[in-house]
Amino acid sequence: MTKEKTPKQIVELLDKYIIGQDEAKKQVAIALYNRYRRTQLSKTMQQDITPKNILMAGPTGVGKTEIARRLAKIVNAPFVKVEATKFTEVGYVGRNVESMVRDLAQAAVRMEEQQEFERVKSVATQKANDQLVKLLVPGIKKENRENSMQQMMQMLSGNLNLSANQETEEVTDEIRNQRMSVRDQLAHGLLEDREVTIEVEQAPKANPMGDMMGQMGMDMSSLMGDLLPKKKVKRTLPVSEAREILIQQESKNLVNYDSLYQDAIEQAQQNGIIFIDEIDKIAAGDKRNSGQVSREGVQRDILPIVEGSTVSTKYGPVSTEHILFIGAGAFAESKPSDLIPELQGRFPIRVELNALSQADFVKILKDPANSLLKQYIALMNADGIKLIFTQEAIDKIAEIAYQVNQGTDNIGARRLTTILEKLLEDVLYEGPDMNMGEITITEKYVTEKLDDVITNKDLTKFIL
Repeated sequence: MTKEKTPKQIVELLDKYIIGQDEAKKQVAIALYNRYRRTQLSKTMQQDITPKNILMAGPTGVGKTEIARRLAKIVNAPFVKVEATKFTEVGYVGRNVESMVRDLAQAAVRMEEQQEFERVKSVATQKANDQLVKLLVPGIKKENRENSMQQMMQMLSGNLNLSANQETEEVTDEIRNQRMSVRDQLAHGLLEDREVTIEVEQAPKANPMGDMMGQMGMDMSSLMGDLLPKKKVKRTLPVSEAREILIQQESKNLVNYDSLYQDAIEQAQQNGIIFIDEIDKIAAGDKRNSGQVSREGVQRDILPIVEGSTVSTKYGPVSTEHILFIGAGAFAESKPSDLIPELQGRFPIRVELNALSQADFVKILKDPANSLLKQYIALMNADGIKLIFTQEAIDKIAEIAYQVNQGTDNIGARRLTTILEKLLEDVLYEGPDMNMGEITITEKYVTEKLDDVITNKDLTKFIL
């Protein structure tokens, strides 16, 4: 966990990507920094300090998910997003609530693996280049017939090679000189397009039973994969692509996975963030759910996970006591008080996110890193066209987005994408065939392109 980032610094980083919602940013930044504060205390005190889980309420498209996702990236913490509506009571078909913890463990393992791969990259690259040299200039193959007694000893020790004959290679002076030459050419990037045949592990086939077993805490593909030998297939690839695959293979051989799994579980337990979206959909607001899976039942299944329990994963048991949970929902047809009291008590920090104003839309179009307008400008630049938006045009797009949100369903900032796609459809379609170096989107163009759709209410519902 990055210790240097104070709550103010976290908010400043969030401001680069998310417009408005200052109160929500402030609360999540405090919750996150409190984790660092906790690590500075005695072990006895640490055990008693649990994370202050957050419940975010606000309309769709105002930044709830984006705040949580960016937060995890800022502090480099294991993060998973789950939807409460995918879970069902135990005994019904659907995802088991414990799967969210297994997903978090998987995310933590991926993060740790990536860090370890970076650490061993230079050694793995060297080994991969050594392999490429041998593949490009093969030695003289020699068969080494093992006697039956050696095979019997190998079988008893569990190291039997399924091939009765082992191949070794003989390297002559001529081959050695050729390899030195090839190694030099590889180092100077002269053989990147040369094709080479390598052996890679065959990708596992999709197993429809796998997901069902996974919900019961069993990963059959992993269990079978550990018992059975890995099947390899030959692929012919350019040297540049083959090197990446060989680096991956060598990295796996260099990493101590037992230690990696322990570190990953510790990361998930101490720094993990689970974002439960659509938590309002399991709040029984209308109380009319006869014939359906009980929403309250789903809440009661989630409760022990949020309270603190131990979940078995294929990497080892994961305690959820210090995982930070962020619940989010629109709460349009229900309210946080409709959740069962025990679950409400586990989300002590409540944050209300505001609906976006017209001024917010202008900022969203322009200000964030890789904002929507910057994305379209970059896409058109790929065709050699410079796309320019006047300030009046940007104001008009924001005004239309705000009006459409008021007149139909309020889907927040997502409305801007729909409007921009409609506005720029001709430019995006004609772009590759245009010889124009510059296209300026003016307020007049925005009005002409979208006026018919705005005035026709039926058309608005379908198109915008």
